[in-house]
Amino acid sequence: MARKTIGIIGGSGFYQMPGMEAVEQIDLDTPFGKPSDPFFRGRIGDVDVVFLARHGKGHRLLPGEINFRANVFGMKTLGVEYLVSISSAGSLKEEIKPGEMVVPDQFLDRTFKRPATFFGGGIVVHVSLADPVCPRLASMVETASRDAGAVVHKGGVYLCIEGPQFSSRAESRLYRSWGADVISMTAMQEARLAREAELCYAVLVLVTDYDCWHESVAAVDIGEILRVMRLNVETAQKAVARLAAAVARADRTCACASALQGTIITDPGVMPPKLVEELRPLIGKYVR
Repeated sequence: MARKTIGIIGGSGFYQMPGMEAVEQIDLDTPFGKPSDPFFRGRIGDVDVVFLARHGKGHRLLPGEINFRANVFGMKTLGVEYLVSISSAGSLKEEIKPGEMVVPDQFLDRTFKRPATFFGGGIVVHVSLADPVCPRLASMVETASRDAGAVVHKGGVYLCIEGPQFSSRAESRLYRSWGADVISMTAMQEARLAREAELCYAVLVLVTDYDCWHESVAAVDIGEILRVMRLNVETAQKAVARLAAAVARADRTCACASALQGTIITDPGVMPPKLVEELRPLIGKYVR
């Protein structure tokens, strides 16, 4: 039986993955440019793990500067089937407290500067994003996080803003009125691209603060965010190790692996040959 491969994109504070064995560094170029950082591939138990620091070594990339397409395309070319995003976020609900975790199942997109598809330029694709995360992978992430000792909220709406500034109080109150649960700046593009890459995708949100809607606490402060984040990161790393064990036992029976089936609108006869070749890791099984 082939070894399964899980990809981990580490966000703020989550810059490495302890416990990986036989680690090798992989520098990739993609049709979309360079990823945020080198990939690190190794093993946790019976599963291959590919790790990437979303903001680059030393946290040098703003959310809007991240090359999301190169990051996800690189994961695809390295054989990743399951992609998990670790993302810090503010809470928009009283009952979701700093220091706890959320495994969201829906997204709201308030970004406006970022490429969010691999396609265009002669190939038109329309995938469904009705259910942006893989329910089976999300369930495994939730269970692994609880087993690691975290307080975990299952489901919820992740609102993604452009940043890099945090919200105004008026914006924060507006987002609460929309029913959003957490607010952050990165996972929306990853969800879109993971679907186009036919990867199972889920997010583990590390809650660091109450955004600025909560009048009884101070406005968002990066120092406090970093303090809470450091407390959460070790638990998240333990959760990933448990997740690897769960993935090793799982069968991939969801629809994620065929998400592009029937969604490529363009006649293959008019597709630019160079573009077809560049995108072969994504569309090769549908376009000969």
